[in-house]
Amino acid sequence: MLGRFVDIGPNGFTDQMVSLEQAIPLSGKNRSQARIAVAEAVGAFQDLRRQELDVVAKVRASYFRLANYYALLDLNRSNEASLEQSLEITREKFEVGNQSQSDVLLAETESQKIIEARKDLEQKVSDEESALKVLMNADPFQHLGRPVVPSARPGAPSTEALRALTLANRPEVLRAESDLAGAQGMLQLARRQWFPDPMVMIEADHYNSSSRLASEVSGGVSFSLPWPNAKKYKAGEREAQDQIAAAQQMLESTKTESLGKLRDQLQMVETMRHHLELYETSILPTGNQTVSSAQADYETGKTGFLNVLSSQRSLYDFQTMYQQDLTDYRVALAELEALVGSNLGYFDEAQKPKRVHQK
Repeated sequence: MLGRFVDIGPNGFTDQMVSLEQAIPLSGKNRSQARIAVAEAVGAFQDLRRQELDVVAKVRASYFRLANYYALLDLNRSNEASLEQSLEITREKFEVGNQSQSDVLLAETESQKIIEARKDLEQKVSDEESALKVLMNADPFQHLGRPVVPSARPGAPSTEALRALTLANRPEVLRAESDLAGAQGMLQLARRQWFPDPMVMIEADHYNSSSRLASEVSGGVSFSLPWPNAKKYKAGEREAQDQIAAAQQMLESTKTESLGKLRDQLQMVETMRHHLELYETSILPTGNQTVSSAQADYETGKTGFLNVLSSQRSLYDFQTMYQQDLTDYRVALAELEALVGSNLGYFDEAQKPKRVHQK
C-alpha cells in the first residue's frame, strides 16, 4: 500500500501482496519457436561460411597471380639472355662488315624494352604482395618469399560428384533450406496458437494487523481463449503457408542457379585445360624450334636479324599467354571450390608461401 486517505479498519484491505504466475507450455509453442531459432542460426552460419569461402578464394587468386608475375620475370630474364646472345652475334657481324648498324641499334633498343618491361613486372609483384598480405591480415612491409605452386595439375573433376557436393555443401543452398525449415516452423507455431497454454498463479496477501507473514494464500488457473478471434489465427496460418511456398520456390531456384554456375565454372576449367594442353603439346615446342632455327640460320647468314627478333617476340608472347592461362586455370579451380563450398583437394600445404627473413 502506497497511501490510504480514508478511515478503514486495519483488516479491511490487504496492504501487501505477492503474486507468482507461470505459463505451462503444453501446446508445444516453445518447441516450434526453438526450431525457428535453430533455422535462423543455421542461416546465419551459412552466411558466415560464404564470407569465409570468398576470402579463401581471393587469397588463392592473389597467391596465383603473384606466382604468375614471378614466372613472367623469369621469362623476361630468359628473353633478355636470348636477345643478348643475338646482339653479340650482330655486333660481331657488324665489326666484319656483314651486318648493318641498324640491326645492332634495333637489338639494343629491344633489350632496353625488355628491361623496362621487367620494371613494370617488379611493380606488379610489389602490388600483388601488398594485396596478398592485406588479405592475410599480415604486416604489409613484411617480406614474402616466392610462391611455390605444384607443377602437376589435378585431374579432371567428376561432374556428378560435384553436382552432389554443390547441393549438399553450397552455403546458398543450405541457407535456402534453413529458410524453408524456418517457414515450416512458423506454420507449426501458427497452428499451435489455437491451443491455449494454461497459466498457473499463486498469491499471498498480508494485512497490517495480522501477525502472520501471509494472511491469505490463494491460487488459480487461467486460460486465454483464441477461438473468438478466429480470423486473426487463420490469417497467421495463411501467411505461414505463403512463406513456405515462397521458401520452397527459392530453394529450387537456388539449386538450379547453383548448378548453372557449376556448369559454367566447369566449362571454364575445361577451356583453360584445353588451352594449356595446346600450348604444351604444340605451340610452345613449335615456338622454341622456330627460335632455334632462326638463330642457327642467322649465324650462318641464311636469314636476317628481323626474322630472329620476330621469332623471339612470338615465343615470348606465347610463353606469356601460357602463364596467364595457367594462372586463370588455378584461379578457376579456387573459384570452383568456393562455389561448391567444399575442399576438393586441389590445393595442399605445399602451396603456402615461404617467408624469407633478411639478415
